[in-house]
Amino acid sequence: MASPTPPPAPAPLDRAFSAFRPVPRTGVIYVTTEAAKLGFSYGNPEWCNLGQGQPETGPLPGAPPRLDAVSIANDDQEYAPVAGLWELREAIAELYNRVYRRGLASKYSAENVAVSGGGRAALTRAAASLGQINLGHFLPDYTAYEELLDVFGNFAAIPILLEGERGYGFSVGDLRREILGRGLSAVLLSNPCNPTGKHVRGEDLAAWVRTADELDCALLVDEFYSHYMYVEGSDPAHPQPLMESAARYVGDVDRDPVLIFDGLTKNWRYPGWRVTWTVGPKAIIEAVASAGSFLDGGGSKPMQRAAIQLMDEEHVRAETAAIQRSFSSKRRLMIDGLRKLGVAIDVEPEGTFYVWGSVANLPEGIADGQSFFRAALAEKVICVPGEFFDVNPGKRRAGRASRFRNHIRFSFGPSEEVLARALDRLEAVVARHR
Repeated sequence: MASPTPPPAPAPLDRAFSAFRPVPRTGVIYVTTEAAKLGFSYGNPEWCNLGQGQPETGPLPGAPPRLDAVSIANDDQEYAPVAGLWELREAIAELYNRVYRRGLASKYSAENVAVSGGGRAALTRAAASLGQINLGHFLPDYTAYEELLDVFGNFAAIPILLEGERGYGFSVGDLRREILGRGLSAVLLSNPCNPTGKHVRGEDLAAWVRTADELDCALLVDEFYSHYMYVEGSDPAHPQPLMESAARYVGDVDRDPVLIFDGLTKNWRYPGWRVTWTVGPKAIIEAVASAGSFLDGGGSKPMQRAAIQLMDEEHVRAETAAIQRSFSSKRRLMIDGLRKLGVAIDVEPEGTFYVWGSVANLPEGIADGQSFFRAALAEKVICVPGEFFDVNPGKRRAGRASRFRNHIRFSFGPSEEVLARALDRLEAVVARHR
């Protein structure tokens, strides 16, 4: 029997595919790709994935039952409208009105909502809708913003530095100074922040919204982690969970320049559904929906129809309360465990399910993010080096060492059992280098 013919060697990129540019991987994709070279695969129980950007998706004590089946009607075989199913848009608008806008005259309607197939799709639609402006973004922030802020040539991305020495705080006075001094027409931020967990909330968030309206500077607020809120000293079993959104402080939903992004991915713990939304003034929603018509064509119709029942206020509050009980416990475990290892934490996370820590004081050989990441991989533990959150569109700061080269983002999205096992393995890594 003849031996099989080996596959042809791939042609060099510069000869066969010169029309294409190399596209960098986001932090999570990079670290899991590197881990796969050592045998990692999703669901492999030998690995502890502290790099994951998703929460555990199984049942939680006190949470509503998980949906494990989706009915597909005849009409659902067709395309969904690019702006999303009208019924889902209505349900999302009503949820925001009931949770955040009780007693306010100005209310969201279905026309204030556009549905999309994933958070990146929602953000990309918004970016494609921006004009020739200066857009401010924070450092550190979500890794996927880097390519998003570079791929569209209409706007100039202006970095705004946050300092660990200040607990990554940023006052409304700081915001006003940046808007006026740098001529910003829009500001993009994750709130709570991925990776630091810093959360602008309450009167501070209200002041940000008022300032954006006064100075005509659009706030593009990524609220995908907004149900993961932690307040020291509060009762984790409180029947009314903490929920916060810029939507609470908008004066006129059709005039205030505030655009909010959220979805089932984190706050409902259904990342695989790829159902997300944008909430904002009708005129902007029309623009982002138009952008979706050429960027992505719209999301999945069956998944959108199934999502309608998840917008029930009682369901949302019960799920959020369960998240906060479970993740508060995991947050404490991760913070205490990392500090025991010698990881310095600039600020304990007020939101998200990440801890942002510096390994600079660890022994030589694991005292920078990349070295620590590689050493952890050898123990089948994945984490994300901090340099990926040093958002650098177009690599305009090429050749400079990242301010966050000694930082790591640790996820407490996995189960508590996985977290405990990961911390034990990391303790062994540190002990070997002492």
